Amino acid sequence: MEIAFYLVALAVTVLAGAAIAERVGFPAPLGLVVVGVAGSYVPGVPGVHLSADVVLLGLLPPLLYAAAIQTSLVDFNANRRSILLLSVGLVAFTTVGVAVLVHAMLPGLEWWAAFAIGAVVAPPDAVAATSIGRRIGLPRRIVTILEGESLFNDATALVSLRTAIAAGAGAVTLWGVAGDFVIASVGGAAIGFLFFLVVARLRRHITDPILDTAISFVVPFATYIVSEELHSSGIISVVVVGLLLGHKAPTVQTAQSRISERMNWRTIAYFLENTVFMLIGLQARWIVGDVSNSGLSAGRVVAVCGLTFVACVVLRLVWVFAARYALVRPGKDPDSGVVPPASYTFLLGWAGMRGVVTLAAAFVIPADTQYREVLLLIAFTVVAGTLFVQGLSLPWVARRLGVSGPDPLEDALARATVLQQASKAGFRKLRELEYDDPHDVFDLLKQRIEQRNFAAWERLGTTADEEAPSELYARVRLAMINAERARVLEIRSSGQVASEVIADVLTMLDVEESMLDISQQERHEIRTTSVRRTGQSCEDLDTTPAIETVEDPQCVDCLREGTRWVALRQCLVCGNVGCCDSSPRRHATRHFHDTQHPVMESAEPGEDWRWCYIHHATA
Repeated sequence: MEIAFYLVALAVTVLAGAAIAERVGFPAPLGLVVVGVAGSYVPGVPGVHLSADVVLLGLLPPLLYAAAIQTSLVDFNANRRSILLLSVGLVAFTTVGVAVLVHAMLPGLEWWAAFAIGAVVAPPDAVAATSIGRRIGLPRRIVTILEGESLFNDATALVSLRTAIAAGAGAVTLWGVAGDFVIASVGGAAIGFLFFLVVARLRRHITDPILDTAISFVVPFATYIVSEELHSSGIISVVVVGLLLGHKAPTVQTAQSRISERMNWRTIAYFLENTVFMLIGLQARWIVGDVSNSGLSAGRVVAVCGLTFVACVVLRLVWVFAARYALVRPGKDPDSGVVPPASYTFLLGWAGMRGVVTLAAAFVIPADTQYREVLLLIAFTVVAGTLFVQGLSLPWVARRLGVSGPDPLEDALARATVLQQASKAGFRKLRELEYDDPHDVFDLLKQRIEQRNFAAWERLGTTADEEAPSELYARVRLAMINAERARVLEIRSSGQVASEVIADVLTMLDVEESMLDISQQERHEIRTTSVRRTGQSCEDLDTTPAIETVEDPQCVDCLREGTRWVALRQCLVCGNVGCCDSSPRRHATRHFHDTQHPVMESAEPGEDWRWCYIHHATA
């Protein structure tokens, strides 16, 4: 009962701390570390000693799997060179650099132990990097590289750590190191791929979303255990199976299964991520206390911990710039269409926060190792130092370098374009189908799809003081849903209708309300930003440049017919101004059908995008 009480208290503290931190605008991971450190010194709070097995088997597989299934395999492949250079090359570079420093500062420390602590502090943490990076809105390419790096660098670090410990026992050779690395990487990837084949085939025959989600809970642990038992890298296996299952989810899972799995894993990841940072802080008291038994002066301990932290930061910056100019030579960013500037490289180098894997790996160092308590404090210092120094300064550094995150308005433009292209394919399929339509189902389908597309285009409107049709719809419909839900609850209280039926109706209302809420949030973000471009193009867009927008643009057809427009578009061939597809009369599209002029541009202030009617592309 006492253990259960402490677990519940830990969970409540984690959730309350995360909620408070988010409410005051402070990064939740950093806030929970502070709470954990303070809690470790509170009388009555039991000492928490993380073991390597608890972290590497209990926490790491689900965290890596949750991150992997949400990582784009396409984006990962596009940045594979950068990711491999960081996850393998940088880990090795940092391991060697830290080993040389620590060996020089701790008298009598054996080389294998120095390399062991180097491997421990080398890998940035997946949770720390992406949670802070996404929160402050880093560019997608940087977040992708950070995610990919932190998914695979743990494997490199743990293989290096095992090799160093084996060297301390005199059981390692150069060929043995190479063989271990090949077995860990290639074998781990192969096992992950085999698990993917099995689970993907199984999912094709499962329609129950609850069963499908339950299977996904087993996958990371089963994959990790099997891989480790076969002396491969369980981390690589979990990452590979997660990447592939996430990539193939639209074709091997039902829509309900995908929604259920996504929401459940987001909840699990949220709780585990925040718990991890709390546990990091709870280690502070006993790690600092044990250092007094090392026999070293306080000044030397402080110096070796501080210099190791500085070395981890400097070595990463040196490596990323050397890799950029000597090895990678990055091409144009698909989002912006330009080569990423050096400021991106510095930001990538600065976002090297360490996390729980570093602390867990430190416990793998044998208990009889000389200065082990100091090595543990080094690991804790690097974790805390990178989280607070780099984590807290990352938003400021991004602002000073002029690095901005994804543009919501640009995303809205891309979303509308994709929906338009998808609708075109859907209508093409509809025309191929053979069916009798005595009830005008074709017209109903066309109307609903057009309404969906109109709402997507309408979100691009930037007029802050006018309520768009979709906003009016959302406001009125939400009020109606609240009234409908109240009536359903009255019926439920009467007990005259089966509870299962009531639950189904409430779920339908909840789904519709959640979609309206998401739409309103996106609209709010768009109103506070400005559009750039999507990076897409076609032959008509390439040959039709933008022109000067007419002053005080108006839709003449709307004025003549006595209707109101939502937003205006200008033809780039003849300069005609017409209302957009989210307007009642859609005069811009009518102008295209009458003249076949292919390209128009937005005539709204603050918007500079163009649209091709023929290829359904934007630029």
